[in-house]
Amino acid sequence: MKSSIRRAVKALGCCAMALFAAGNMNVSAQNYPAKPIRLIAPFPAGGSSDLIARILANRMSEGLSQQIIVDNRPGAGSNLGTQLAARTAPDGYTMLLTGVPAAINMTLYQKPGFDLVKDFAPITMLAIGPTALVVHPSVPARSVQQLIKLAQSRPGDLNYGSGGNGTPSHICGEMLAYMAKIKIAHVPYKGTGQSITDLMAGQIQIVFASMPVVFPHMKTGKMRTLGVTGAKRTALAPDLPTMAESGLPGYAFDSWWGFVTNAGVAPAIINTLNAETRRALQLPDVKERFADLGIDIVHGTPAEFASFTRSEIARFAKIIRETRIRAD
Repeated sequence: MKSSIRRAVKALGCCAMALFAAGNMNVSAQNYPAKPIRLIAPFPAGGSSDLIARILANRMSEGLSQQIIVDNRPGAGSNLGTQLAARTAPDGYTMLLTGVPAAINMTLYQKPGFDLVKDFAPITMLAIGPTALVVHPSVPARSVQQLIKLAQSRPGDLNYGSGGNGTPSHICGEMLAYMAKIKIAHVPYKGTGQSITDLMAGQIQIVFASMPVVFPHMKTGKMRTLGVTGAKRTALAPDLPTMAESGLPGYAFDSWWGFVTNAGVAPAIINTLNAETRRALQLPDVKERFADLGIDIVHGTPAEFASFTRSEIARFAKIIRETRIRAD
């Protein structure tokens, strides 16, 4: 009898604690945000990803009446910053700018230090945009097909630079080699910027780089752009064909960005962040700045972003297996 009473009291205590916690969660969600929010950007300052983070942080801070502070934590192909975000408290005061590198790293690394699906709660997708295939002017190719024929006639002679092993530019290069059945040498750098510098100096011949990086040089004669990697042409340079249009059907590589927070954050807080992101993305100046970066704005529900992320992880897992890309 006494043990039954003890069990009943214990059960009532657990219920009371659960109700108390739920009540506190509702109160915190209603008062959210009550302090500044940290936005971890696991990329170097000054790049396209950093610009996206800062553009939205500034405009969202106004709507939320709390500052969103961008915290750049680059390293290990975005793994370091993503790991840091995964370990923070699930209170809604840490956001992470995520994207293609994190989806790639889920397969590329045996132990990336995070699970993009289990450790995070999606907020919304933000934008999507292609990468450009550029060559040094000395390369006698003015189309993707001409470049492929040149590589076929000179196996292993042509090289391409990337931002490092396992980076999006590396994936793009290996996809070209695999799908076109050509041999081109990979030259990894510590960042795409260094590869662009060496390309213009004639040290390497091919680079895959984001449109915002390439666009200022397209009219200078220091490089020649042959095509874009996305599923569709870019409004920034609509005359450039896609890789698929250039004789590689099925070739599609778009960079994308999105906001996530920690798993366990209250749905009401996630909905607040989703709505505020949507408001910011619709502002005319934000639309203009994203267009200048050569990327398209994409906004959706947390569930839609979750589904997209899972599909991208699976797609890159297949590409990495087929091309046998390694992190080192």
